[in-house]
Amino acid sequence: MSTALKEAVGRYGIWSVGLRSEEPARRTDIAEAAAELEDLGYGAVWLGGNSAAPNAVPLLEATSRLAVGTSIQSIWQYDADASAAAFAEVESAHPGRFVLGLGVSHAKRESQYRRPYSALVAYLDALDAAGVPAGRRVLGAQGPKTLELSRDRAAGAIPYLVTPEHTARAREILGEAPLLAPEFKVILETDPTRARALAREALAFYLTLPNYTNSFLRLGFTEEDLDAGGSDRLIDALYAWGGEDRIRDRINAFFEAGADHVAIQVVDGGDRDDLPREAWRRLASLLT
Repeated sequence: MSTALKEAVGRYGIWSVGLRSEEPARRTDIAEAAAELEDLGYGAVWLGGNSAAPNAVPLLEATSRLAVGTSIQSIWQYDADASAAAFAEVESAHPGRFVLGLGVSHAKRESQYRRPYSALVAYLDALDAAGVPAGRRVLGAQGPKTLELSRDRAAGAIPYLVTPEHTARAREILGEAPLLAPEFKVILETDPTRARALAREALAFYLTLPNYTNSFLRLGFTEEDLDAGGSDRLIDALYAWGGEDRIRDRINAFFEAGADHVAIQVVDGGDRDDLPREAWRRLASLLT
């Protein structure tokens, strides 16, 4: 099943919060953008912002081949039985094209978040009981234990805000068969000062979250790298910026490290709900 999933998502995808909007007035814009992404050759769209199966429907209806996944659906916000029912509904209408991406994200209550791994295991148990196939779900795994769970209880992993070094370690844990599809942020800006300023603006929120800062420390960054919005070393590892050749090389580094697919998120300083369609076109051109 992992082979089928790899074929379904292809080599490149787009990660976007804007494509998951629940506002009826934006449905047409989202459908048009999804259809263009399919025409541009992207194999998948990953819906950010704690998305769920219903958010995928407008994109699936507007396309014929595009795979659509959640990246991620928080286990704290969506009951497992409701999640399974929503998966079954989307699967019935669009067989084989929806991928349920799950993760622990951040619980609303600190006490609830103290046992995230156990909660994720229990959630997967409930999905098994409800008939959601392991081969159609992936996990937003950062650390070794969750990567092992991605290997044993899912079709693979969709790590967020990582580096090629993380991808190499993840591939060692996963083995060859599971899907490994890291998200990677791209800034289409050649000026270092401007690019790094945009990156720091986008990174600020994540530097307040222990699951990400711990991941950075495991990758060899220091506490000093996490200060003052992030060192240049941290910024340049987590974001691709510069000319087309440099950006292409940074994306290719993930494949060289063992990735099957890269989910590209455009960072341009705009609202996260925007649809940066011109940037998606530019990326499609440089990737081909």
